[in-house]
Amino acid sequence: METPEPATEQFETHRPLLLGLAYRLLGSMGDAEDIVHDAHLRWTGTERAQVPDPRAFLTTVVTRRALDRLKSARVAREAYTGPWLPEPVATDALGPLDTAAQRDTLAYATVHLMERLSPPERAVFVLREAFGLPLGEIARILDATETNCRQLHLRAGRRLAAGRDRFTLSEDDHAKLLAGFLEAAQNGDQARLADLLSEDVVAWSDGGGKVRAALWPIEGRPQVVAFATNLVARYPFGSPRRVSVNGRPALAITVDGVGQLVTIDVSEGRIDGIYAVLNPDKLGHVPG
Repeated sequence: METPEPATEQFETHRPLLLGLAYRLLGSMGDAEDIVHDAHLRWTGTERAQVPDPRAFLTTVVTRRALDRLKSARVAREAYTGPWLPEPVATDALGPLDTAAQRDTLAYATVHLMERLSPPERAVFVLREAFGLPLGEIARILDATETNCRQLHLRAGRRLAAGRDRFTLSEDDHAKLLAGFLEAAQNGDQARLADLLSEDVVAWSDGGGKVRAALWPIEGRPQVVAFATNLVARYPFGSPRRVSVNGRPALAITVDGVGQLVTIDVSEGRIDGIYAVLNPDKLGHVPG
């Protein structure tokens, strides 16, 4: 087996962190991998003796290229068929998850919520919250002032506050709540379903125009209960398979022969967000 070039070997030590950064900024693992590949090419063509801090250099390259990609991606997402949801990704593919902030910024609901931020707000939020960079360093990466970055961070925090005040369940309790939801739906137990859902629960389905899915979010407890029970009554469900994506348990299932990934968000012990990703183009990074 050939020994990797020193430049590549050094880059590989940073790859997991860079993938986690790019994914948080873009919500797409495919795009994140493209950005990290570009960063590798940039790294191998750089005189590394002139780079005192490789991690800072690569973080800057990935952030700037991801921002450029995000600006163009937002236009495409506005024309997307139905709700656009992030690509679910196997937990172990997304870099370090050593801190609560790293786990929170990777949670599926948070990545989805970050779509409401402007690209600069998203970059400042991710760099500050997930990676703990000082505002001065973030300002250098974004070629902005520290004051402006502070304002962007505060604005991002306010925009995400309503969706991030979470009561965190253990992994097993989270999985039991998700399994309980699916079981109640399959049994047509509307009372049990209603008990599991928050009053203002929202269900999103992302088929991307590739497979049949709801074209609008389903909002409110009665509407979600009716939607879930009607769906199960009309179409055969396969056996669910528990997987770990974005740091949380999820279920891989088939409905009427169509594979999908279902995950939830929880607030105060009840489900207040349901995310069903059916678009086959977005299921390539779900654990097998």
